[in-house]
Amino acid sequence: MFEYFYHEILRRTIVSFGSLFNDISIKHTDNSDSVVSTIKVPLAYGPIQKFLARLEQVSDLNKPVQMSLPRMSFEFTGLTYDTSRKVTTTQTFLSSLTSDKTKPRKSYMPVPYNMSFELSIMTKLNDDMLQIIEQIIPYFQPAYTVSVDLVETIGEKRDIPVVLEGISMQDDYEGDYSTRRALIYTLRFTAKTYLFGPIADVSKDIIEKVSVGYIAGDRTSTPTREVTYSVEPVATKSYTNNVVTNLSKDVTDLSTIIEVNDASTISVGGVIVIDNENFRVASKSGSKITVERGYDETTPTSHVSGSEVKLITNADANLIQFGDDFGFSGLL
Repeated sequence: MFEYFYHEILRRTIVSFGSLFNDISIKHTDNSDSVVSTIKVPLAYGPIQKFLARLEQVSDLNKPVQMSLPRMSFEFTGLTYDTSRKVTTTQTFLSSLTSDKTKPRKSYMPVPYNMSFELSIMTKLNDDMLQIIEQIIPYFQPAYTVSVDLVETIGEKRDIPVVLEGISMQDDYEGDYSTRRALIYTLRFTAKTYLFGPIADVSKDIIEKVSVGYIAGDRTSTPTREVTYSVEPVATKSYTNNVVTNLSKDVTDLSTIIEVNDASTISVGGVIVIDNENFRVASKSGSKITVERGYDETTPTSHVSGSEVKLITNADANLIQFGDDFGFSGLL
């Protein structure tokens, strides 16, 4: 039933979440408000209980060696399905490999899931804690969006909202005066990510060439002539968005001569696209082009001066996607 695939989406989202908090610093000042020290707050992945146990075992963690306070840690704590972002389960979309941009890939729409995180902040001084908190919460109103490359092979990037759900405070200051104090704030977040299934190769479903064998002769078991016709598919729209010039004058729905700013890159016999209409170039003289309107079964319409003129090339034929309309070259 299932096949192996691994896009590292959960791992990428965890790393992206942690990168939000890896550049936080605190400053200590003297009585004249001069900065006497700047400390970059270390960040690690792990549960808060692990670091609290470490605090209880070592009494001299104020020294600038091993683990010292302040410190932050974060942990991935849960994964739940998000019904509010549900889409049709059978809906698919097409993309292409980032390596060559020519081989189409099909995938079902991603599944929305919420990833729960906890960010724990541990300090000895209350002012240190307030400095850290004020560097974090102004960015969450209540969400901060981070861009994550979810499926690298097809270049699928998504903006993932990270929502601050709540903040809890704990002041572990119990026992006598020799007991070490640990001020702990816990921030709970939800990252609204997407999980993708396997990416299918559909390039084999695209017709790359058609051959028709024709046999002529009398009614004998041995044919007297064999002719093979071969044609290749051509694109009927611009996939590469190859804008070569612009209209210099308005065009009505009946005009067969159009004027452009520069016709040097447009060749006779080629196909150009203006808005949603295709034109086949019959001839050209300077910047004036005689065209066949409504080519590839498009509808002739009016076009205004300045409209983009796109050229369909062989590169577009290589990008024909599964399910799209296309024509044939006509060359035998």
